[in-house]
Amino acid sequence: MKLEQTPRLSVEPQREYRIAKLIESMRDQRIREFRDKLNQGFVVGPFSKTSDPAFIEIMGHGGFDFVILDLEHGPTSVQHLQHLIRAAEVSGILPIVRVKEHNLSVIGEVLDIGAGGIQAPQITNAQTARDVVQAAKFSPAGMRGVCRFVRAANYSAMDRFEYFRAANEAIVIAQLEGKEALAHFEEIITVPGVDIIFIGPYDLSQSLGVAGQINHPMVTETIKGIVAKCLQRGVTVGTFVDTAVDAKKWRDLGVKYLCYSVDVGIFYEKCKADVEAVRGAN
Repeated sequence: MKLEQTPRLSVEPQREYRIAKLIESMRDQRIREFRDKLNQGFVVGPFSKTSDPAFIEIMGHGGFDFVILDLEHGPTSVQHLQHLIRAAEVSGILPIVRVKEHNLSVIGEVLDIGAGGIQAPQITNAQTARDVVQAAKFSPAGMRGVCRFVRAANYSAMDRFEYFRAANEAIVIAQLEGKEALAHFEEIITVPGVDIIFIGPYDLSQSLGVAGQINHPMVTETIKGIVAKCLQRGVTVGTFVDTAVDAKKWRDLGVKYLCYSVDVGIFYEKCKADVEAVRGAN
């Protein structure tokens, strides 16, 4: 008995190209929207230490502007990170990755899989900041390792020259945390290619001898001084907050990149509050 061949479905010409262009334009649009929000007001988003894409989608649907996928203090691997980035993309939230270290390979790796920006910890001087920019940008702005057969280039479906152009729009955030950074921060904020100066209050409190006391007057005044210098130079500044009251305080002082709490902490606080409310209900 002769088996009939199943007829092949006709594939519309250039379909793959159009899909690639659509994905490309969505990534560009989210970065443009992020920059526009920074210019017009502020952005808010949490750190994420979970490894569940559903949590990332929920954060996007909840209205956050960005999420910081944390490789420095979180359990996620780079292999799994790409799924979290996909979840961010489908829910309209900008995926920023805090890398473990600021070298060429690590930064290039997370950008290759589609991160909309990178946040580099422990920036201590201007040269370190320049190294981060070099690792995050293609020539002529930097010396990022070149490969167009990666997710960020739609696995080569994207025009190579358009990819190199668009990739250089990724957000670069320099995180200042310790005494050495404080000593050199006026040099750091002048480095071209750094989009945001982020002040880590917990590490800063430790370096000032009051570990964990992020609202200690010494910590607050130090951050205020950095914010004032950044604003004088037109540099966008960010910090971490874990209450709405602190968010308003720093926003009123000119902080535009507000990293609000951590997903696991937000979830814990909500669980705790609901349990207490239910048990206390008459």
